[in-house]
Amino acid sequence: MVIVGGGSGALGTLEALRENGFKGSITLIGSEGYPPIDRTKLSKALIDDPAKIALRDDAWFKEGSIATVNDEVTGVDFSGKKVNTKGGSSYPYTKLVLATGGTPRSLPLPGFKELGNIFLLRTVPHVKDIVKAIGDKNKKIVIIGSSFIGMEVANAVGKDNDTTVVGMESTPLERIMGAEVGKIFQKNLEKNGVKFKMSAGVEKANPSKSDPSKVGSIELKDGTILEADLVVLGTGVGPATTFLKDNSAVQLEKDGSLKTDESFAVSGLKDVYAIGDIATYPYHGPGGDGAFTRIEHWNVAQNAGRAAAAHIINPSAKPKAFIPIFWSALGAQLRYCGNTPNGWDDLVLKGQPEEGKFVAYYTKGETVVAVGTMQIDPVMTQASELMRRGKMPSKSELQKGVDILQISVPAEVRI
Repeated sequence: MVIVGGGSGALGTLEALRENGFKGSITLIGSEGYPPIDRTKLSKALIDDPAKIALRDDAWFKEGSIATVNDEVTGVDFSGKKVNTKGGSSYPYTKLVLATGGTPRSLPLPGFKELGNIFLLRTVPHVKDIVKAIGDKNKKIVIIGSSFIGMEVANAVGKDNDTTVVGMESTPLERIMGAEVGKIFQKNLEKNGVKFKMSAGVEKANPSKSDPSKVGSIELKDGTILEADLVVLGTGVGPATTFLKDNSAVQLEKDGSLKTDESFAVSGLKDVYAIGDIATYPYHGPGGDGAFTRIEHWNVAQNAGRAAAAHIINPSAKPKAFIPIFWSALGAQLRYCGNTPNGWDDLVLKGQPEEGKFVAYYTKGETVVAVGTMQIDPVMTQASELMRRGKMPSKSELQKGVDILQISVPAEVRI
C-alpha cells in the first residue's frame, strides 16, 4: 500500500486498513515534513507548532509498522505501478491512495507575487510566517476572501489587530450559507472589531513607503485604499494534482480533480483511489441523487479514506453511507452537516438568529439537504444521523414545529 499525502484523509485510510486486518506494508509519503495534523487549527487558532496539533505522533506510526517518507511525489507510472518522488526515489504499489489535498490560490493581480507580507494559509510554515509578521499585535491586517479560511483568520486576529475582510459577496459565506445567515457571522465578527468591505473587488497590492519590498496597502476597484502591514489570502484552494497534469493515463476534471465512484476508486484506473480535496465523487446524501461533487472538509477526507480502505480489504462490500460534517469558528462555533451539490431553494430558520443562536435548515423542495447551527450543537449531531438513515423530517414538518431532537435514533446493530 502506498498513500500519498499527509492529511486527515491519509490518516483515515491507514487507520481503517490496520483496524480491518490489513497485514501488508504501508508507506505514507508526505511533503510537509511533519506527521498528519489537525489542519483546521491553522486558520482557526493560528497554531504554528505541528507537535501541538499532530493527529498521531511518530511512535504511533512505528507501532503500526507504517513507513513514513518526507518527499514530494512528482509522478505516477500507472502501468508500471510505481510512484516517483522529487528526491529521486521510486515506490512500487499494489494499491495506491492519492490524498494530496489542496493548493491555496494566490491572486493574479499586480503586486501580489512581487511584494512581501502577503501570505497564503495551508501549512505550518505559512502560519509561522503570519504569526511572525503580526509580532506584538496592533497590526493593520487585510484579509482577502470572506469564506471559511478568511473568516476564521479574521476571528483569530480581530481582537488584537486592526482587521478588515474584503469579500466579493454581499455578506460573508453567502454562496454556501445564504445572505440571512451570512449577516449573523458578519455581526459576530464586527463585535470583535473586524471591519468588512463586501461586494468589493481587488485592484492591486501597493508597496509600503517605508519598505518598498513589502505590501503597504490594498487598492480596491472602487478606489478605496486599505492600509496593510500584512495581507492574508483566503481565496480558495485547487486540487493538488499538478503532478498528474501531463500523465496521459489519467483524465483530470476541469477543476483538476479526479473522478471516482462511491468507494473513491478513480475512474479509468486500476487499484488507484483518490480522496479528500482532489476527489469528485457521487453524492448520495439527501437531495444529492448521485450528483458528482468535490468537498473540501477534513471530515469528508477522513471518511473517504475509510471508504477506500474498506473497498481495498473487501471490494464486494457495499460502501457505508456518511454525511459530510464541518465546523467553523466565526465568533461562535458553526456546526454544519449535509451538502448542496444540486443547490437549495429555501431556508427554515429557527432559534434566536439576532442573538447568534440558530438552526438553519437548507431545503430543496421538501427535502432538507443541509443543516447549520450555532450554540445549539445537539441539533446538528442529530440531523446528520437522521440524514444518514433517511429519517430527516420534511420542510413542511419543520415549519409546523417538529423538533428533531424528539425523534428516536435507536442504536444500529453492526455485524
